[in-house]
Amino acid sequence: MLQQTPLHQAHVQAGARMVDFGGWDMPLHYGSQLDEHRAVRAACGMFDVSHMRAVDLRGPAATAFLRRLLANDVDRIGPGKAIYSCMLAATGGVIDDLIVYREPAPGLPWRIVVNAATAAGDIAWMERVRGDEGFDIALAPRPDLALVAVQGPQARALAARAWPAFAAVLGGLRPFAGASVGAAFVARTGYTGEDGCEIMVPAAEAVTLWDALRAAGARPCGLGARDTLRLEAGMNLYGNDMDETVSPLESGLAWTVDLRPGRDFIGRTALERQQAAGGLRQLVGLKLLEKGVLRSHQRVLSPQGEGQTTSGTFSPTMSCAIALARVPAGVALGDTIEVEMRSGTSPALVVKPPFVRNGVALV
Repeated sequence: MLQQTPLHQAHVQAGARMVDFGGWDMPLHYGSQLDEHRAVRAACGMFDVSHMRAVDLRGPAATAFLRRLLANDVDRIGPGKAIYSCMLAATGGVIDDLIVYREPAPGLPWRIVVNAATAAGDIAWMERVRGDEGFDIALAPRPDLALVAVQGPQARALAARAWPAFAAVLGGLRPFAGASVGAAFVARTGYTGEDGCEIMVPAAEAVTLWDALRAAGARPCGLGARDTLRLEAGMNLYGNDMDETVSPLESGLAWTVDLRPGRDFIGRTALERQQAAGGLRQLVGLKLLEKGVLRSHQRVLSPQGEGQTTSGTFSPTMSCAIALARVPAGVALGDTIEVEMRSGTSPALVVKPPFVRNGVALV
């Protein structure tokens, strides 16, 4: 039986098309994926992302544990700030990508948000590292919380109107920062390339929040629009653009790896060996120059060798097909390479993601 979020009935009542997403019954769209995509770019959309798992972390060794666990260094952020990182295996492969929020005030926990499909394995891995290496911490998964992402140029204004307690916080909240508001937690983060916030509330308050946001003007959006928005924004999807078989260095995520001296995080030795060996593949953007559809797992042909698309879609903002692709070293921005299609090959321009930011096409 598929798992359901606290907002499941609200989606059904709204006429959403529901689909199996990693074992969760989730809305794909509410009638028009294209209209939902455009609403986020032009105004405000909201997404139920309660299938993702928040995990609270407490204990005197919390900072040391996270500095060992993650490729990025949490010592770079202060109270209430957030950092994006990959959690690696010893081989350097990506177990998951996640966001960590540093405790906003003394006595409050760190908070980690992991992907839905990998949540059970992520928590088991964290517990294994905690036990094997003797860190004095406690991990507390939070299935009692619901998570709603509110995205778009009007997102923060509408969220403040819908839930007045957020108004004082949202006005001064900087990007990649979060704050507690009573039992709720609001962070200026997201997965669309637009401004906005992600709000965690007790599950019992999820429907009240959702209805208030909808009344304020936020449009419900499903997984379909979430995927086209994140790909336009050049954001990776775990299981497509990276997984445990590839490292962040070959996934366009080298910027999330902190290799400054003095910190031995899990996977560091493997990444340093990859760097020393050279010839690393790279994750690039592709813009199809002819009509056609780009999807994941299409073969890419270049003078430097073969590669493969990892994610692909039709961009509503750019009105053309776009993709992320893992290609050999030496393929350069501005090159034209070939993508294998059903009827032959089609040319694609190699570009640097993101494709779209704040509603504006960049390539």
